[in-house]
Amino acid sequence: MNTESSAPVDESDAAIAERILDVSRRIAPYVRRTPLIDSPGGARLKLESLQPTGSFKVRGFFAAALALDRTRVREGITTVSAGNAALACAYVARALGLACRVVMHESAPNLKVEGVRSLGGEIRLMPREQLNAWIGERGWEGEPGTFIHPFADPMVIAGHGSIALEVVDQWPEVRRIVVPVGGGGLVSGIALALGTTRPDITVVGVQSDGYALWSRAFAEGGRVSLQPHTIADGTTAPFDTRMFERLRRHVAEWIVVPESEVRASVARLASECRLVVEGAGALSYAALRERPAQPTAAVVSGGNIDVERLATLLTETRE
Repeated sequence: MNTESSAPVDESDAAIAERILDVSRRIAPYVRRTPLIDSPGGARLKLESLQPTGSFKVRGFFAAALALDRTRVREGITTVSAGNAALACAYVARALGLACRVVMHESAPNLKVEGVRSLGGEIRLMPREQLNAWIGERGWEGEPGTFIHPFADPMVIAGHGSIALEVVDQWPEVRRIVVPVGGGGLVSGIALALGTTRPDITVVGVQSDGYALWSRAFAEGGRVSLQPHTIADGTTAPFDTRMFERLRRHVAEWIVVPESEVRASVARLASECRLVVEGAGALSYAALRERPAQPTAAVVSGGNIDVERLATLLTETRE
């Protein structure tokens, strides 16, 4: 049984940053160079919702999987996820001819669960508290396959950093990038990429007040545990000590958005921008309450939303 992770999780930030350009080139044949479009509010939107699985996660999972020695992955790859990382894991595994196993919340959106199954992934469902305990106790060590941590794996972080390189190439004048934050892998990758290439660009992390995990953790100086009350299910990862200092060090600004604004932003993106976006994907747009004073890009991280939920949110805006 192969119980190794895909890379050491304590790799330094400097080492990750040095890898980002090479990783970006390596994953380029497998992922989309997503568009950066104008929005009515004056910011530009980086549409990671248009990736093959509907979220940015494929960048990190291709980066991690392609870095593995093929002899290490005979039993496949595995991860834990609220949904989008599971989809990415299954998609990457199918593309590379590997088996895929994922552990998901019982409350994961059905769209994402069925998406994993359609890609050939094997699913194990757990209640949220049991799943968080499984993560904390490194439960993957008892599972077959090579485990890819969905947000703390250094190669996953490096893969996500490719987004920053694209934004800067598409819009050299950008001075601020607003990023939805769950476990922290996406915003870390973007911040580390910019720290070595464009330190003049401010990185802003966003969470809903329905799950403001990191703002609370920074205020209290360490580990916190919250129950999520948000439609941004993709941002409800548990606290991870490995990410605490990284996020505190590299994310320049934090915005906590009212959950009502997250819900309204899903509807506004559909009606004003013709974009289908999930709650987590709408967070960065929701943070742009006024026309930005400087050139700002907002990462639209995912578009995997159930039709029923989208219909409900569209109805709310008309009432």
